[in-house]
Amino acid sequence: MSVSDAEIARVHELFEGLGGLSHRKMMGGASFYTDGQIFAILSSDGQIFLKAKGAFADTLAAEGCEKFEMADGRSMGYWTLPDAALDDPDLACDWARRAIEAL
Repeated sequence: MSVSDAEIARVHELFEGLGGLSHRKMMGGASFYTDGQIFAILSSDGQIFLKAKGAFADTLAAEGCEKFEMADGRSMGYWTLPDAALDDPDLACDWARRAIEAL
């Protein structure tokens, strides 16, 4: 199953405060970019993940976020957006900026 245009529009609305936002559909989901830099993905089941590594990944884990894993168990370095940010564009953009800074 692939993500709908409405789900993609929801992510655009959530992160519109970042500016320079674009997306690309891929593998049933979508990847999101700000000024050409990938920072998030939308999985085929509609979950939003932020790109994270190192200390920022540890911060997301401490927030109770879950790591994205492929069907074969491989990880791609993406973690779910904290639940509190799913309905709060300001908070979502704050987390996204932190993800971008950590890249």
